[in-house]
Amino acid sequence: MRRALVSVSDKSKLDVLAEILIAHRVEVLSTGGTYKALSELGVAVVKVSEFTGAPEILDGRVKTLHPKIHGGILALPTAAHERELELHGIAPIDLVIVNLYPFRETIAKPGCSFEDAIENIDIGGPTMVRAAAKNWPRVAVIVDPDDYATLGETLRESAGKLPEGFRRAMARKAFAHTASYDAAIATYLSSYDDAGEAAPAEQVPAGLFVSGEPVVELRYGENPHQHARFFATSYAADEPTGLDKALVHQGKALSYNNLLDADAALGLIRDLHAGLAEGAKAAAVFKHLSPCGAAIGSSGDSLAEVYLRAREADAESAFGGIVSLTEIVDAATAEKLIETFLEVVVAPGYSEEARTILAKKKKLRLLEVPEMFAAHAGPAPLRVRSVAGGLLMQREDTIGVAASDGQVPTARKPDAGELRSLDLGQRVGKHVRSNAIVLVKDGVTVGIGGGQTSRVEAVRQAIKRAGDLAKGAVLASDAFFPFRDSIDSAAEAGVRAVIQPGGSIKDREVIAACDEHDMAMVFTGERHFRH
Repeated sequence: MRRALVSVSDKSKLDVLAEILIAHRVEVLSTGGTYKALSELGVAVVKVSEFTGAPEILDGRVKTLHPKIHGGILALPTAAHERELELHGIAPIDLVIVNLYPFRETIAKPGCSFEDAIENIDIGGPTMVRAAAKNWPRVAVIVDPDDYATLGETLRESAGKLPEGFRRAMARKAFAHTASYDAAIATYLSSYDDAGEAAPAEQVPAGLFVSGEPVVELRYGENPHQHARFFATSYAADEPTGLDKALVHQGKALSYNNLLDADAALGLIRDLHAGLAEGAKAAAVFKHLSPCGAAIGSSGDSLAEVYLRAREADAESAFGGIVSLTEIVDAATAEKLIETFLEVVVAPGYSEEARTILAKKKKLRLLEVPEMFAAHAGPAPLRVRSVAGGLLMQREDTIGVAASDGQVPTARKPDAGELRSLDLGQRVGKHVRSNAIVLVKDGVTVGIGGGQTSRVEAVRQAIKRAGDLAKGAVLASDAFFPFRDSIDSAAEAGVRAVIQPGGSIKDREVIAACDEHDMAMVFTGERHFRH
């Protein structure tokens, strides 16, 4: 390997690369900040402008777009190409190390202007990367600083050469890198109309351009005979709470179902956290994409106490479930967690003592999402689902009306305790498959009815699960009541208050039913279907 071109925006691990280049006496071509950084690390560097005989122009917009660069990269090892290179005074380039302007990072910054975004669209970088990747039979390309160490090991093991397998693997990664980069740009531009006006933030982009970087190969899909992988997608790269950013501390390899459940549990715990009083804690237990228990505590309650309430809300269903928590897991909570067989725990962190205790359950997966409660910059995150023949895209359902801010159309008003439980019920109800009914008592779910084709049947299911605990409970519904039968059933079980969106043509009948049973009711005006 005689000659390398190095031009990187991400200058991490350049010291590692510098040692490799020096050790193998590689002639290095570079530009701008990379030239300066490598020179300071002791690398003998030739400026690209000196190599080509052409200066950088247009405020640095044109640096490497020159036949001496691209001819050196694209030339094949044939006699005809070698003669042509010699005729034009072009030296072959064997290694291209390039990463691109930070477009995603730029548009993720609050207040990023359209002009700033456009200036961070790299032109020369992708051109060199694609040229080198196309010519992988002769040229190696590296786009990730994490691969510098592998480069060094490969050169040592192969007597200063880069074997075909390495070049092929790096080319594949390079094309994925440029595809992801272009997808991010195209998605960003699709959020503007032809007049240059930004579309309303709540709208989804007019075009969908998706690329994905594999995060992990999963144990299997929904069933053992189905192969599955988890990809980090370009359109969700700036989402701070993404599971692609989760740290896995222990346990068996994750499965497809584990990630679906962990995502659902993460969504609910974020909603619960948003409604907590200062110092209060919350816990949720999920199974097969459905919450089976959730609880919120008061400021004096420990995390272990709150988790126990959530678990005991439906202890039978909690077996083999997924737990999400609002706080760093401490030793006391860890002791309670290992009392039950669980698949996954999702939390913002774990104390050392908790990790030691949880390690007793070797198969239990611990996911740490450090930024799980970070606010998402800009509009609500995009959510995509596949259907036969296409994809569906929408913004995440992040709207929530606090129970205390809703309209009360009934004669009786809910008291403070009922409002607190109503708020918990509607937050949980957002995460239950429609038709969804949630019964809550004293800050703990006592009965959840979901996935029913009839709303009154969902009410009956929730009441059946609650048993005697339905007496004095409150009820949350993800959509309006088309008839008064649900209210009558709830009243018969002893339910004292209801929260729902309202909006039915039978609202007056439903209100009258509540008044007949001396029940309080809150209208939020917001539906929360989940399919």
